[in-house]
Amino acid sequence: MKPKLGIASDHGGFTLKEFLRKSLEESFEVVDYGTKSEASVDYPTIIGDACRKVLAGEVPRLIALCGTGIGASIAANRIPGIRAALCHDEFTAEMSRRHNDANVIVLGGRVLGTDLALRIVQKWIDTDFEGGRHERRLGLIEEQKP
Repeated sequence: MKPKLGIASDHGGFTLKEFLRKSLEESFEVVDYGTKSEASVDYPTIIGDACRKVLAGEVPRLIALCGTGIGASIAANRIPGIRAALCHDEFTAEMSRRHNDANVIVLGGRVLGTDLALRIVQKWIDTDFEGGRHERRLGLIEEQKP
């Protein structure tokens, strides 16, 4: 049985989402939470619904995309329990897992090429959380909730 991984995008991230989904399907059961075309949709709804699937345990982690990644990142991080990291390279993807235990990686579909995006996602998938002092810091972040 393949491990599960979620993926979701708005219209701005659709093309890159489709490339990543197809690239990852050999190794993962990729659960596609939409969108299904380049027709305009609202990223807060698509990304918010997909993040709730992570929190419900349907998938352990999620790849979220929009045109720049900024809107999807903001939308995802509004949901308590989500730690979304907007990543532009392999180093930030690695550190988002090692130090921040990011359960959502966010990519910009209009700012990243396909090869780089796939390398970023693969680094994020392959990296584990270190715990230790970083776990304490995540606790401090949780304390910031209103």
